[in-house]
Amino acid sequence: MEKEMKRKTHKDFDLSQFGDDKQAAMAKMYEDTLINFKEGSIVPGKVVEVRNNEVLVDIGYKSEGLIAGEEFRDLATLKPGDPVEVVLEQIEDDDGKIILSKTKAEQQRMWDNVLSSSEEGSVLEGEIKSRVKGGLIVDVSGVKGFLPGSQLDVVPVRNLDDYLGKRFEFKVMKIDRERRNIVLSRRDLIEQRRRDKRKSLLADIKIGQLRSGLVKNITDFGAFIDLGGLDGLLHITDMSWGRVSHPSKILKVGETTEVVILGIDFEKERVSLGLKQKTPNPWDNIESKFPVGSRVHGRVVNLVPYGAFVEIEEGVEGLVHVSEISWIQRVGRASDVLAISDEVDAVVLNINRADQKISLGIRQTTANPWDTVRDKYPVGSRVKGIVRNFTSYGAFVELQEGIDGMIHVSDMSWTRKVNHPSEILKKADTVDVVVLEVDPSNQRISLGLKQAQSDPWSSIAERYKVGQKVTGKVSKLASFGAFIGLEEGIDGLVHISQIGDQHLEKVRDALKVGQEVTARVVKIDPVERRIGLSIKAATMPDEEFVVQEDMLTGLKPGEDLVDLAGAFDEAFGVSQANGQVQEWRPGDKKNAKDDEKNEKK
Repeated sequence: MEKEMKRKTHKDFDLSQFGDDKQAAMAKMYEDTLINFKEGSIVPGKVVEVRNNEVLVDIGYKSEGLIAGEEFRDLATLKPGDPVEVVLEQIEDDDGKIILSKTKAEQQRMWDNVLSSSEEGSVLEGEIKSRVKGGLIVDVSGVKGFLPGSQLDVVPVRNLDDYLGKRFEFKVMKIDRERRNIVLSRRDLIEQRRRDKRKSLLADIKIGQLRSGLVKNITDFGAFIDLGGLDGLLHITDMSWGRVSHPSKILKVGETTEVVILGIDFEKERVSLGLKQKTPNPWDNIESKFPVGSRVHGRVVNLVPYGAFVEIEEGVEGLVHVSEISWIQRVGRASDVLAISDEVDAVVLNINRADQKISLGIRQTTANPWDTVRDKYPVGSRVKGIVRNFTSYGAFVELQEGIDGMIHVSDMSWTRKVNHPSEILKKADTVDVVVLEVDPSNQRISLGLKQAQSDPWSSIAERYKVGQKVTGKVSKLASFGAFIGLEEGIDGLVHISQIGDQHLEKVRDALKVGQEVTARVVKIDPVERRIGLSIKAATMPDEEFVVQEDMLTGLKPGEDLVDLAGAFDEAFGVSQANGQVQEWRPGDKKNAKDDEKNEKK
């Protein structure tokens, strides 16, 4: 900063050798010489002498100043008497010499010239010279300006070195006169000019126009296209009539593309663009191209849990629901049988042009085996199958690939109450069964295991007679009596009153499971599948045996009658209410069809 130095006066010099008048005149001349010189000011001078890499310059002061030769661009052509402007840096140093600078004088002149022609907001041209921390140095008519890295362009710049040595126009953002500092921005200038172009472009574009633009940026949801000062959004759904996994599959940053103007928001200065609208919508005549019932060929483009989307033409996809993939295979997920890019044949089942939906079926390309199942497995026929799976109410038997029949637990044994099919069957067993019912519409076949065997109760009356003595082992104890195993699957019941002559409180006090006993048959009921036994009557002589009422009821005269059948019902899980046997509901044969349907679901 310029400042006026404390000057020496004539009193600081020895003038005693001169007369009074001479002394006064010389003192005045010295004072006049100093009065116009200020440190930091630009003063005119002339070359006195060019020495070895030094130039002696006279500025009209009492002494000359030396300036280093590197401050002169044309040192070789410099000669005495040439005019030169310099900055007076210091009037006198410690040696009494003045310090001058030609470079600083040039810088000051350039700075003054820039300031005189520029202000904040004005536009200057300059050359990017070097990189510094946080930005770049720009030479503007010899003056160094600072360009922050963020102000170089409207898009992020990865390598600042790519801009070194290039000339651009810049907008003056800030001028610090005290520090002689200028802050520049190229980005602001670009944005300002883009705003001007944007307004002009908005006034010119119209919906439906075709415009060429540069792909500026790509996101997951679309691409931004520079239309020449105005960015438009090309949404991913408007890129193609077909499926687009990502915008980068269609466009690349930096390439030029032609788009259709779909919408204009003048208030927000936004434009919606379309690429697929350049071609006809394939859904416009979809019914004539793919009528219902026609066979099509396509490629699997997407898989979801409930089905597969198949592209049958660019921009046209149909859905094959899991239920329409196979006639016989139970498909839980489409991905279990199909993969992306699989080529498949299908039949058009339904078209909804308004919602752009097509329902397809793959299984319809082959014959439905259930259409002929009634002929192949007529009711009453004996067939073989493999046990495939169990449920709580029965077993599924595979008769052929994809065709299963179901054996309900009630159709597994003539003699046993089966609680779970695993008591009779094992998975992968081969079994002989009889077809009981065929329902192609619901894809159901009912099978019987016991029906393929003879019913031991059908001839029970031939093997056992009332009064006959039999031997068997105790198979089960109940509060009301004991069951005696007479043969495989045939049990007889001894009521607690018929175990012995003495009154029993508990059956286990007299009998144990596995114990062999001899009893006499007192009742046979083939319809109800029941045999009544009496251990007590077995001790009677044959000629004295007579069936008495208490043998059948288990009660003494005068007590309430409880039919012997009630004991069987209680033992085998059947309840009595109001004198009528009530069937068990969960999993019984009556509800087997509903249970099977739920199992398939």
